[in-house]
Amino acid sequence: MIRTKEDYLKSLRDLGHLVYFKGEPVPDVTVHPSLAPHINAAAKTYELALMPEHEDLLTATSHLTGKRVNRFTHIHQNVDDLIKKVQMLRLIAHETASCFQRCVGFDGLNATYMTTYDIDQKHGTDYHKRFTEYMKYIQEENFILVGGMTDPKGDRSKSPSKQADPDLFTRVVERREDGVVISGAKAHQTGAVNSHEILVMPTMALREGDEDYAITCAVPLNAKGVILIFGRQTNDERKAESQMDAGNPDFGMVGGEALVVFDNVFVPWDRVFMCGEVDFCGSLVERFATLHRQNYGGCKGGVSDVLVGACALACEYQGTMKASHIKDKLAEMMHLAETIYTGSVACSAMGYETDSGAYYPDPVLANCTKLNVSRNIYKIAQLAHDVAGGIIATLPAESDLRHPEIGKYIEKYMAGVEGVSTEARMKILRLIENMTGGTALVESMHGAGSPQAQKVMYQRLGKIDMKVKWAKKLAGIED
Repeated sequence: MIRTKEDYLKSLRDLGHLVYFKGEPVPDVTVHPSLAPHINAAAKTYELALMPEHEDLLTATSHLTGKRVNRFTHIHQNVDDLIKKVQMLRLIAHETASCFQRCVGFDGLNATYMTTYDIDQKHGTDYHKRFTEYMKYIQEENFILVGGMTDPKGDRSKSPSKQADPDLFTRVVERREDGVVISGAKAHQTGAVNSHEILVMPTMALREGDEDYAITCAVPLNAKGVILIFGRQTNDERKAESQMDAGNPDFGMVGGEALVVFDNVFVPWDRVFMCGEVDFCGSLVERFATLHRQNYGGCKGGVSDVLVGACALACEYQGTMKASHIKDKLAEMMHLAETIYTGSVACSAMGYETDSGAYYPDPVLANCTKLNVSRNIYKIAQLAHDVAGGIIATLPAESDLRHPEIGKYIEKYMAGVEGVSTEARMKILRLIENMTGGTALVESMHGAGSPQAQKVMYQRLGKIDMKVKWAKKLAGIED
């Protein structure tokens, strides 16, 4: 069982999964400079859970075993669980100012729990029993799961079974007496290289003829045929070159996404939780999306809190903090951050019980939350660039500051207010650059679904017909 950061690091070293970075295999992910910061961020989910002052948010009582478990392995049992989830995410974001990578698997577990129950009720299968046994295992070991939903998709105008290459959507290639064999890939997988297992799920609603793609299953990341290819991030070379230039050296940027390849991977039946039930793919995807969009005001609100503090400090260091327009812009940043946080709290507070007994956030408000995040984070970053100044785009390197010949010029000309070291000013400016750079913003836009996905959900769940009825009634229009 994993309890401490040290337990977690040992578990990754023992895992022996196949990870590539820039074309080279990574023998130990825990010490690789491009991977270690993401691992540190995920480790916070273990460290904080051991602190008495955070136990209420970071842990919960399992309804399956009665034991106290890490909240990231918990099935929501009431509205209070939904709200505590959001509070927990904001808390951890304050500690890391980055993605801590357990949310996607967390949401996948809850979505699968609900959906396996519904499949069994209709089809008489035993998926839910299998899944609850798997949940007990995950809770006991306190593993980190990747929520494997996003497929490469290939030609988006064609369904999975109509693709020129059938592996562009993860699929079952063989059904055997003891299990199934899957082939394909999952793209943009947050935290994959520092997780233990992946919960494979369909990426979209499916129709008759696409049964091979209706697969939900759990796969250890060290299983034969699983290959992880780590993705590039903005300025990722800096992690190996300089602590200061990395901006957030301890915890990195976003979530360390990877491409996870399944090259004919065997999965035993006790790890298969859907196989061919195309009629439930849509509800699984919708539930996962709602649960994941619920999160964003929590984690992005927390990250934005840190960014506001960084900008305020940068303004103090450069002598602009007393300017009225600076105070106004910082207030606007705080307003935008609190706005997205209130969305996460609202959709949680309006959550309800599903047939499985698990609780589910209000889907319309969850989609509203994520759509606001995709807009507000860019506005917050724009304001951060405004108050910090153009120096975040042209700041010399740490090696220049340390240079025996030219370092004195950096000290002299990059200085701010008297009494603040040039090094301190450079560090806070690098943090702002890191938090508002390309990778961070793209993830805020496309993580948990692009903005158009939320608008589609409005069209489906927004009850336009009922709103038309209300308008007709008030206008005195009869059908």
